[in-house]
Amino acid sequence: MTRPDQKSSAPHLPLDEDGGPVFSAPWEARVFAMTLQAHEAGVFSWSEWADTLGAELAGDGDGSGDTKGYYDHWLNAFEKLLAQKGVAAADQLSQLREAWNQAARATPHGQPIELDR
Repeated sequence: MTRPDQKSSAPHLPLDEDGGPVFSAPWEARVFAMTLQAHEAGVFSWSEWADTLGAELAGDGDGSGDTKGYYDHWLNAFEKLLAQKGVAAADQLSQLREAWNQAARATPHGQPIELDR
């Protein structure tokens, strides 16, 4: 399976002057990479991904004005596909997101965020 052309198939993907994706935080790069890996592993087709992301963006404008907001939409779309494909249960993803948010709030600035096991 080949990597999709990101410019033409990811709606409103923020790109730098060289055509590469723009990330404002490490988590954005991670969810981007996980999405590509899930696609390459056959979890979903790229057209399914583009449709899901497009629907997510359409639900709250197009997300094109705010890079951070864009990747929030990206994460929501990724989680929806994981749940639809039976890779992870929606409630499990919700619990992980809440645990991450709590850990992030409790972590001093500049320190790595760690989830309790």
